[in-house]
Amino acid sequence: MDSLEKLKLLGPPTCFEPAEEVGAAGRRSPPPHDDLSGCVHNAVMPGGKRIALLKTLLTSACERDCRYCAFRQGRDFRRVSFSPDELARLFMQLHRKNVAEGIFLSSGVAGSGSRTEDRLIATAELLRQRYGFRGYIHLKIMPGAEREQVLAAMRLADRVSVNLEAPNSERLARLAPRKVFAEELLQRLRWIEEIRREMPGRWPSSTTQFVVGAVDESDVELLTTTEFLHRQVGLARAYFSGFAPVPDTPLEDHAPTPPLREHRLYQSSFLLRDYGFTVEELPFDGGGYLPLGSDPKLAWARHHLAHAPVELNTADRRGLLRVPGIGPKGAEKLLRARRQGTLRDLTDLRKLGMVSRRAAPFILLDGRRQPYQLPLWPI
Repeated sequence: MDSLEKLKLLGPPTCFEPAEEVGAAGRRSPPPHDDLSGCVHNAVMPGGKRIALLKTLLTSACERDCRYCAFRQGRDFRRVSFSPDELARLFMQLHRKNVAEGIFLSSGVAGSGSRTEDRLIATAELLRQRYGFRGYIHLKIMPGAEREQVLAAMRLADRVSVNLEAPNSERLARLAPRKVFAEELLQRLRWIEEIRREMPGRWPSSTTQFVVGAVDESDVELLTTTEFLHRQVGLARAYFSGFAPVPDTPLEDHAPTPPLREHRLYQSSFLLRDYGFTVEELPFDGGGYLPLGSDPKLAWARHHLAHAPVELNTADRRGLLRVPGIGPKGAEKLLRARRQGTLRDLTDLRKLGMVSRRAAPFILLDGRRQPYQLPLWPI
């Protein structure tokens, strides 16, 4: 089997591993090349740059038995693998043809996590040192990888990630019985933050992924862990991957997770990371789930701001960020605009690029409430 045929088998499954921002409408498409649409994705990098990102596994062989996974040990399908040299060579061929500008590299666990990590690192070393590639590399940190391997990966990559998969040990035991939450997974994220803190230099950002809805975990469990990761281990981003049943796995009859649940988790994770919210402030129901019918920030505002609107001319940054329609950039614009004069009506907000209709029910401008129209459906 030639390298391109392998890529067509090992690339598409990475759609189950969210990384960066991929596939949104309006972004430029990478050049077509032998139908690699399942392998090369439109992606937005952490700094906002848009590139064509090759996503692939190094191997689909795996010694773990994660109950949801298409690559679990014992499942009957054709396994294929790249050698580090083969994959590095193939990527550079695609790169020189302007098909791929960066690479996301993950793998099944074959021959232990540390041996698999060695092969991931070897691939990245070939790209950086033999081929002189200076573009974007995202490397997966395998369960069981050693601290020196984590350091080596961080020296080569622009982003590294560890898939926690579940929010705690109890949920992980049901989802991936042979993985150990604290020792195998969380400890690697701690090492990443220790290295960034203790060793001077420019280090990559770190992310994780959760499988949502496979083992009855609640949203409050997922977001409590997410908050901890942002504050204690410097996590840049948590990805939420809604469970989708795979034939011939123990969870093949389990219902898929609604995409809207993913969306509400992302919205809430951004409130924790960028808006100063805490988990305790999020609008969970009695079972620990977010309401699907309402944006979580809007739900919070309806409860807390409807009768105590925020005066935009005097509120601090934290107060401004509590208002629907005002994000971190908008808050900075407001703070700058206030130095030039008093904000008096919604036209002033629109001039600053804000969604005034979302903000209007919850604000005062120069002491006055603003006119607004009630929405006809939940937002």
